[in-house]
Amino acid sequence: MVKSKRSSWASRGTFILAAIGSAVGLGNAWRFPGLAAKHGGGMFLAVYLAALFAMGIPLLMMELSIARKFHRGAGDCFRGINRKTEFVGWAATANAFVIVTYYAAVFGWVLLMTVYAVKFAGMTGDSEAASKLFFEVTETTGVIEGFGIPLPVLAALIVGWILIYWCIRNGAKSVGKVVKYTVFIPVLLLIVMAVKGCTMPGAADGLKKLFVPDYNALQDPSLWIDAIGQVFFSLSIMMAIMFAYGSYLNEKANIAVDAVIIAVSDAAISVLSGIVMFSTMGGVGMLDNMTDSGIETAFIIYPQTIVNLTDSGVFNAVFGVIFYLMLVTLAIDSAFSIVEGISASVSDKFKLDPKKTTRGICIIASVISLLYATRAGLAWLDIVDNWTNQINLILIGVLECIAVGWCFSTEKVVKQINRNTVKFSMPLQWFDLSVKYFSPIALSVLFVWNMYNLLVNKHGHYNADYKFWAEIIAGWVVSALVFVSGFFIRIIINHKKKNGFVEDEIIWEEEQ
Repeated sequence: MVKSKRSSWASRGTFILAAIGSAVGLGNAWRFPGLAAKHGGGMFLAVYLAALFAMGIPLLMMELSIARKFHRGAGDCFRGINRKTEFVGWAATANAFVIVTYYAAVFGWVLLMTVYAVKFAGMTGDSEAASKLFFEVTETTGVIEGFGIPLPVLAALIVGWILIYWCIRNGAKSVGKVVKYTVFIPVLLLIVMAVKGCTMPGAADGLKKLFVPDYNALQDPSLWIDAIGQVFFSLSIMMAIMFAYGSYLNEKANIAVDAVIIAVSDAAISVLSGIVMFSTMGGVGMLDNMTDSGIETAFIIYPQTIVNLTDSGVFNAVFGVIFYLMLVTLAIDSAFSIVEGISASVSDKFKLDPKKTTRGICIIASVISLLYATRAGLAWLDIVDNWTNQINLILIGVLECIAVGWCFSTEKVVKQINRNTVKFSMPLQWFDLSVKYFSPIALSVLFVWNMYNLLVNKHGHYNADYKFWAEIIAGWVVSALVFVSGFFIRIIINHKKKNGFVEDEIIWEEEQ
């Protein structure tokens, strides 16, 4: 097997921080609390934690260990375990590319709101004005109409992409320097907001709703669907990211322990975000306003909360800046880690310079992301996000489990996971059951549920307010391109071979 020359993490701590930064994103801050509110608080939390240990951690270990074995990106990793499964790695890579084009736009919106949060100073008690600020700043129509780009949004998007590239310009080396700040700062800001929230009258009602289980929620099958889905969405698995980060690990890395640390840290920050959201919303008497829609929570509902925190407009504005700054620091780690996952796959496959590849990907993705900066951008984002996350990501997860569990060997992967363990190791039976049965079955049920909801309950029309042709193009066509991307890669490689290109042989060799 040929191992590509690549950079490596400066230390174990740097890798763990980078992986935590990637896993912890906007979904922790706004989707997790919303789902908890929807599904009986403590009951959702219990199911989420069970799914995390039963399925999330084994799959995280799986991706990291395979990447450490080959020191390659997702595409070549799946080629290494079985040539016929290479397309799975490319599907994950292509889907990640689609995701980063709109994630960068959301990052830009958050940057913009951090600046405009000072306007909350003049909106004390005016919930209606606060809820409209985002729409006034972005000039969004909410539908597929309006293709002009407001200058503030364009400027924020450009700044966002510059920050993303700057963070990953030198691969693991530059990422390692950045995560020392971007992981700890949001946690510190969350703690500040949690202290404020928990000292407000009514905060106890919010915390009770978060932590006390509502057993009636167990009767709703969507509880299980949403809790399991949140685990997979939150850990940055099935997106080529952990293959890239795992490929920078040295041979002495203790993957079994590190994966648990990463997953538990991710869950802990989700719970901390829940404490912030529930205590603050309870403190201003808006617990019933919580929603599982991240965009709505961050840009419509929470601004209403901010302007009702105190009678001091200045304090409310400062708190608003802190809130959006926290989202900025959460978003940037996830954004640049997605680009790194894509870059690793492409540069490894075509033997390209990693830095130039990263720059090229950022340029191409930034051009595409202009679509989401338009006045119709929110609607386009909603469509693409639904297909990439609710359909593509889930199906990729099923295919990954089949590729490793049924087309390769879970025993070989477990040996790789446990190579450097001392006190803790991943039990083969646990890993085998998770990868072969629990995870693919759970993800398949989630996939069928989402397809039934789309095709039967909604009659194939995701949102009646959107143009159906837009859903065809941004939904079904994009999804089709994601899953045939591997075949396009193969066509390109075969063409390059005719011009003298030599594709590396990648096989799983057992350690001596």
